[in-house]
Amino acid sequence: MSHAFRHREILDIARKEGQVTVEGLARHFGVTLQTIRRDLSDLAEDGRLERVHGGAMLPSSTSNIGYEQRRTLNAKSKAAMARACAQRIPNNISLFLNIGTSTEAVARELRNHRNLLVITNNMNVANILAETQDCEVVVTGGNLRRVDGGLVGKLATDTILQFKFDLAVIGCSALDRDGDLLDFDIQEVGVSQAILQQSRRTYLVADASKLKRNAPARIASLSAIGTMFTDAPLPGDLPEKCAAWDTEVVVARP
Repeated sequence: MSHAFRHREILDIARKEGQVTVEGLARHFGVTLQTIRRDLSDLAEDGRLERVHGGAMLPSSTSNIGYEQRRTLNAKSKAAMARACAQRIPNNISLFLNIGTSTEAVARELRNHRNLLVITNNMNVANILAETQDCEVVVTGGNLRRVDGGLVGKLATDTILQFKFDLAVIGCSALDRDGDLLDFDIQEVGVSQAILQQSRRTYLVADASKLKRNAPARIASLSAIGTMFTDAPLPGDLPEKCAAWDTEVVVARP
């Protein structure tokens, strides 16, 4: 069976069932797990499926992937980006880390930094840094989003507006070819916009899979970002746009 035929049938199964697994497809087609992983990677590269732990699902522009799946997705790339980002973060500053598995990866890389004031609306970030003696952690408060430990809403925004950070490290759910940062939760968008407003400099941590996704709510343009950390070169004319916006792009490969 040709891979083109398998791809069509994989998409048919995904449309019927919403999600496919590597093991299930391997049994269905009588091929190896490695063959199915290649098929799913090819379909994800074309933007027709979205990889999740153990399989893939149809991409959605209205709802995000589950937190546990996001946490394991592109883990090596996130670790590489986080290391590159943390190397650019000096000691002795105030820093905001927002919601997302990529910013959580950055938090893990900051545990040996000294004299940081970290403000966050991410309960997972707070827990990661809780035992770091040289790091003071301030949690914003807000409406707890139990699925991922995020704090959103007016209380989170009002807390952020009490600060002026030296640096903010943010993530996003999607990034379109125009260079717009996108998200699914309008409450989180308002919080992210407040972070950008109150930060002297901003880093974005976003792997290349974000360019194959779509989301309905706009946060800001890459022109508002000082440095973007990603794991692959940007496509199309985005590098030229970033150069015109004076947005540095750092590619950190796993």
